[in-house]
Amino acid sequence: MLAMDTQEINIWRPIPNYVEQSSEDIWQAFCHCVRSMLEDGSIDSNQIKGIGFDATCSLVVLDEEDKPISVSPKDVDERNIIVWMDHRGIQEAEQINQTQHEVLKYVGGKISPEMQIPKLLWLKKHKPRTWAKAAKFLDLADYMVYRSTGIDVRSLCTTSCKWTYLGHEDSMSGGGFGRWDDSFFKEVGLDEFVDENYKRIGRRVRPVGEAVSKGLSPEAANELNLQAGTPVGVAIIDAHAGGLGLLGMQSDGSQIEFDHRLALIGGTSSCHMAVSPEPRFIEGVWGPYYSAMIPNMWLAEGGQSATGALIDHIIFSSDISNRLKDEAEKGRQTVYEVLNKRLHQLAEKRNLSDLGLLTRDLHVLPYFYGNRSPRANPSLRGSICGLSLSATIDDLALLYLATIQSIAYGTRHIIQALNEQGYAIEKIMATGGGTKNEFFLKEHADICECQIVLPKENEAVLLGSAVLGAVAGGIYPTVRSAMKKMNKTGRIIYPQKRKVNKYHEKKYRIFHKMYHDEKSYSIIMERM
Repeated sequence: MLAMDTQEINIWRPIPNYVEQSSEDIWQAFCHCVRSMLEDGSIDSNQIKGIGFDATCSLVVLDEEDKPISVSPKDVDERNIIVWMDHRGIQEAEQINQTQHEVLKYVGGKISPEMQIPKLLWLKKHKPRTWAKAAKFLDLADYMVYRSTGIDVRSLCTTSCKWTYLGHEDSMSGGGFGRWDDSFFKEVGLDEFVDENYKRIGRRVRPVGEAVSKGLSPEAANELNLQAGTPVGVAIIDAHAGGLGLLGMQSDGSQIEFDHRLALIGGTSSCHMAVSPEPRFIEGVWGPYYSAMIPNMWLAEGGQSATGALIDHIIFSSDISNRLKDEAEKGRQTVYEVLNKRLHQLAEKRNLSDLGLLTRDLHVLPYFYGNRSPRANPSLRGSICGLSLSATIDDLALLYLATIQSIAYGTRHIIQALNEQGYAIEKIMATGGGTKNEFFLKEHADICECQIVLPKENEAVLLGSAVLGAVAGGIYPTVRSAMKKMNKTGRIIYPQKRKVNKYHEKKYRIFHKMYHDEKSYSIIMERM
């Protein structure tokens, strides 16, 4: 990596479960970052041979003049993005799932409110002004390509993974890959898209990394201080870019066995990506999606709706978080470093062979924001078992560790679902915020009984976008060849099976029992 820059973007939460952003705000942040990197003198615009985009799978709404239209109950047009984590469409998702349409077998059997079709149906029901004025509904990554080139080309990744596009089927009349299913849109109440021949959600769908005709537009080039015509690749979702930055890693010259690899991209949520040469239908795991990440491979996409967000919620919603922050500030450490140090001290004090054993009597069910995979139920809620009246920083450290472990048990559950349908996962190729935390890595290795392989380039999601830019610019002929050259292996964490295997087997049984216990409570309350 030659340069990187960041810029804060706005996010609004007008009411619970509603999360909104602004496409103009995000575009301007992107422009700022590019200009900043050019202006520091380390890169000249003539050196830029290709541009690759990734973004969260959020829904952007534009009018006929490409201006933003409000998706917000506040009716502010600037707020024209429904963010991926927004759950306003839960009822619409349930309505869609009740159809049991054939299309749903390509999203693990159930559509999620994090996907775009429930959000579109919500807009039609609750925002008639926006629905009537909207000329384009785009995934955020596709919006960035559209804003950069002026060409409305949709990604086989975004449309397949979040819009129910059937990328594996015969080419549609517009010259793209795959097709939309007319009967599905009619059955769920979105007939308009069929009647208009999918004008608003994408007539032209192309593989990731393919160069978009004409490249960077003169208008965008002027905003970015780049050269007009610079190749721009068809975009990808951010987690899937992480897959491109991870799954090509190899420590020797042997052939990559994708069946044994899982890409874990962690952040606010976590995504778990695995690919195979044939489709594998796994209940509760999104997909299989053809060519949605690695061309000519079928993608299975698991995930957890709240991981980094859950850890932070546990820490910062605590009454003693201010004391923790003060201690971190005094020691010039992060709060996570303070908690990790406390856990080391507690393990030594109790003469434990492994600090993971500290949570023997403390258990967490991590479904605070529902479960994405493999239970596929956004309405689930989390729980904590084993609390006492004590409220010290050490108590918070133990709860923090139990939360990390619960997230790792969730990853193990996803891997179990994958392995039952033909995978044999041995290595977790990991990137994201969680990989900066030694305990997050250690507990995932021990609990999942897998090697954790870290990339040499920590920002593997950005590397995945660079792969697409390199392919669009002709540096490499294919995505696979670019991955092979650009993915480099860094550190490897090995599981300590003999120390903790039986312990985590028991905790994993409790993880599942907590789910069934919580489910029984809901059944009891439904009888009122």
